[in-house]
Amino acid sequence: MERSAIILAGGFSTRLGQDKGLVQLAGKPLVRHVLDKTKNLVEETLVVVSSKTQAEKYEKVLGSDATILVDNAEAHGPLAGANVGFREASGTYSLLLPCDAPFISRDILQLLLELCINKNAVIPRWPNCNIEPLQAVYCTEAALRASKEAVSSGEVKMQAMVDKLRGVRYVSTLVLEQLDPELNTFINVNTAFDLKKAEAILNRR
Repeated sequence: MERSAIILAGGFSTRLGQDKGLVQLAGKPLVRHVLDKTKNLVEETLVVVSSKTQAEKYEKVLGSDATILVDNAEAHGPLAGANVGFREASGTYSLLLPCDAPFISRDILQLLLELCINKNAVIPRWPNCNIEPLQAVYCTEAALRASKEAVSSGEVKMQAMVDKLRGVRYVSTLVLEQLDPELNTFINVNTAFDLKKAEAILNRR
């Protein structure tokens, strides 16, 4: 298998007061918006959650469109969730995504997947050098090793995994603007205000 998608949905947003991935936007949950953007780009989709209760809810929403994985680590977070996803992914390359980014650009995902051939990772990077490790593509085997090592060392940030990778290609957001002029692909819904902004963007479209 060539490509997998790993969607991280283990967080519970205190600012939204509910599971972010299940928050409704335009009649469907945020996680469904993300999953739909990966269709025909990957051969399998994995969604990582943090409990069996959460898994049951996601199974009802996603059905057979995704495999639900439970992150049983004591310290939940993106890094631990990514490690679970890389461990179970069958694809040579894995697209790592958050569950709360409803405007992810398919064109950008396609570009990142194409650029990752013979690389251990392709990661968007802003002009200020901040990176977007949760909207990136990784060589599954290399990322599994790096994430496992980082988690074993007690690390909780994705940067710790990225620092352990060699052969990383960074793609400037200035380049990605050619595909997504407003870079809405990086908008995350973390608050009620963010949700209203997302609704406004959809209405404009």
